[in-house]
Amino acid sequence: QVLLVESGGGLVQAGGSLRLSCAASVNTFTFYAMGWFRQAPGKEREFVAAISRSGGNTYYEDSVKGRFTISRDNAKYTVYLQMNSLKPEDTAVYYCAARRVTISTIWNEYDYWGQGTQVTVSS
Repeated sequence: QVLLVESGGGLVQAGGSLRLSCAASVNTFTFYAMGWFRQAPGKEREFVAAISRSGGNTYYEDSVKGRFTISRDNAKYTVYLQMNSLKPEDTAVYYCAARRVTISTIWNEYDYWGQGTQVTVSS
């Protein structure tokens, strides 16, 4: 079992920045690819970014490319999502997720999920 705890959400004005963190409770952290997903009210959960076990490969949803950066610190069992130039349409609950071995952009291929953290961007 992997426990994931997100933090760093909040209220920010359009154009601002936030850094989300997701701490994992497992010392086999490097066994898992990690992803960030988001879900806005009335919408389906959507892929945001993913990172491979070593951190050498990353993927981004088109609307966040150039604005968001996913990274991980394997020594701290933590994955990050740096979000810059935030827009009101980025408002959602953001979830981190862990998937055994291989990276994926598909939410139902992930094995473990955090509880989510709210990001609200005001215009």
